[in-house]
Amino acid sequence: MNPPKAKVIPRTLTYLNRSFSDPYYWLREKNNPDVIRYLKEENEYTEAMLAHTNVLQETLYREMVDRIKETDESVPVKKGNFYYYHRTEKGKQYKIYCRKSGSLDAAEEILLDLNELAQGCDYLQLGVFEISPDHNLLAYSLDTAGSEEYTVYIKDLHNGELLEETIKRTYYSLQWANDNRNFFYNTLDESSRPYRVYRHQLGTDPMNDPVIFEESDERFFVDIQKSRSEKFLFIQIDSKRTSEVRFLSADSPEEPFRMIHPREDGLEYSVDHWEEFFLIRTNDRAINFKLMQTPVTSPAKNFWQELIPHREEIMIEGVDAFKNHWVIYERQDGLKQIRIRNLENGSDHRVIFPEPNYYIYPGGNAEFDSSILRFSYTSLVTPLSIFDYDMNTRNRILQKQDEVKNYDPSLYTSERVFAAAQDGTKIPMSLVYKKGLQKNGQNPALLYGYGAYGITMDPGFSSNRISLLDRGFVFAIAHIRGGEDLGRRWYEAGKLQFKKNTFTDFIACAGLLVAEKFTAQNRLAIMGGSAGGLLMGAVVNMRPDLFHAVVAKVPFVDVLNTMMDPSLPLTVTEYEEWGDPNTVESFEYIRSYSPYDNVKPQNYPAMLVTAGLNDPRVSYWEPAKWVARLRATKTNERTILLKTNMGAGHGGASGRYDYLKEIALEYAFILDQMEITE
Repeated sequence: MNPPKAKVIPRTLTYLNRSFSDPYYWLREKNNPDVIRYLKEENEYTEAMLAHTNVLQETLYREMVDRIKETDESVPVKKGNFYYYHRTEKGKQYKIYCRKSGSLDAAEEILLDLNELAQGCDYLQLGVFEISPDHNLLAYSLDTAGSEEYTVYIKDLHNGELLEETIKRTYYSLQWANDNRNFFYNTLDESSRPYRVYRHQLGTDPMNDPVIFEESDERFFVDIQKSRSEKFLFIQIDSKRTSEVRFLSADSPEEPFRMIHPREDGLEYSVDHWEEFFLIRTNDRAINFKLMQTPVTSPAKNFWQELIPHREEIMIEGVDAFKNHWVIYERQDGLKQIRIRNLENGSDHRVIFPEPNYYIYPGGNAEFDSSILRFSYTSLVTPLSIFDYDMNTRNRILQKQDEVKNYDPSLYTSERVFAAAQDGTKIPMSLVYKKGLQKNGQNPALLYGYGAYGITMDPGFSSNRISLLDRGFVFAIAHIRGGEDLGRRWYEAGKLQFKKNTFTDFIACAGLLVAEKFTAQNRLAIMGGSAGGLLMGAVVNMRPDLFHAVVAKVPFVDVLNTMMDPSLPLTVTEYEEWGDPNTVESFEYIRSYSPYDNVKPQNYPAMLVTAGLNDPRVSYWEPAKWVARLRATKTNERTILLKTNMGAGHGGASGRYDYLKEIALEYAFILDQMEITE
């Protein structure tokens, strides 16, 4: 079966007084029936080319479903007199949000059943879910297209009725004032950037909501937050390298917000509240951040006093303030740590974890006046585990571990190895595989990578991944530069004019897997999404011989054209990540690696490329254009497939079963390329 052939319609683009031809520019025309027709033809082609894997897809899907506890319940979080939790029911796609009053033996009150709200929708995503301080009202928001534009609804929890007012085109942020009548929320501009904060008073027309703050600099996003003490509201204003925070007493919502410290280029900071102080995490002369405090009455930087100094080997990632404890989240040697400071006796200790390679993150810590810290723990072999940790006695209680049916962790092992990059830097890589695996160069392997925005790819558990491990796969995560896996310097060494380090690091990791005979080039698959899709596009242009199969999910591959179009979502704020291509130096550097612009006549590996028609982060046309150019240029007959979700956005399907079907298709594609048929 021949693949669809995208029409070639030459379009001349002029950048920096130079002309470039883009034969597939027309695919940007979302309202053009020919574009929709072409995307549907690509979907039909993908379906036909993978039809012989349908039984395998169903097998994989059933394996994944059979491992999860379909009817399940989260660990309840106590807040005030209520216990809040969510649960799932077998056969239903979405969560059901509930609470109980007084004790866990009380009758259940269903607050929000997303399954009911999803009826008639192909897609449903919950945005904010915020209970009013008196627990009588619920503000929640929904996206029904995958566009990440949310509509806010307010529900009266006494009678279950919705209030009349709804608020459209909001983003991920909403916080209640303490009067239970006012809340603050952020909204999107024409390029889908959260740029305004409004205040809404219940019973009034949202069209008349006052604008509390508006950010005109397109590099900055605006967020609204609340202190853990619930005494202050913060407007957090961030670009990729600069911050500004404004604060307001949560008891006085109609007062103006006040400045903590005005923005300075390159100065990042965030704020929490404790007693009469603000706690400030900042990179001021501290690339890996330090912790400061300042009186609430004197918040400007010249009053900041150091609590925890900057350390070259340890990065401070965040701080949670409790009444009698500070919880400091640190990262050392690529692993996240928890440090507890007891404010009553001044003692300081780290929480000890049992495995050499793991991932932890804070859980539902709703109570400020508590000595119990809830955190989640997982590793490549240990399912997600929820612990309550007594910060005084240092005892921990396992509240829940995800039940994974048909899984015995003792049959698997993980390790961390290091690859040598081009410049000699040691690049860590986390591996997991079934015990007894022989390093004979015959094993199939899947190498995953991201490497951007300072986002870490921590070694967490996936029950879906067992379907690969049980078929003999080695699964690997490349902790490449561009992420923050080894601190802020690791991030800085993989962005802007150093971006190519990300790609060569990944190639070095793949080379190590082959050299150490974990796998071979004809048995190695790679996967990445979004900025990790850019990674996929770059490395297959650079070393197509090294990889046998590629899954590129919503890949950011038309980098130069996107970065030259400030009308697109995110473009201007991305200048501080990739560089401003309106300058010659950045233009040439981006052009030298942009995957779409560097496709050349050579043999390429087999590829499965995905897109979302409503994706506001990576427009659907980027993967569509890339696939068209790859097919027209490559010199071999390996399969290249494009699958566009016509009713979703960046994250793919929203329902938990539909999501597993997408994973099953991706895995089936990889297994098929490895000639593993069952």
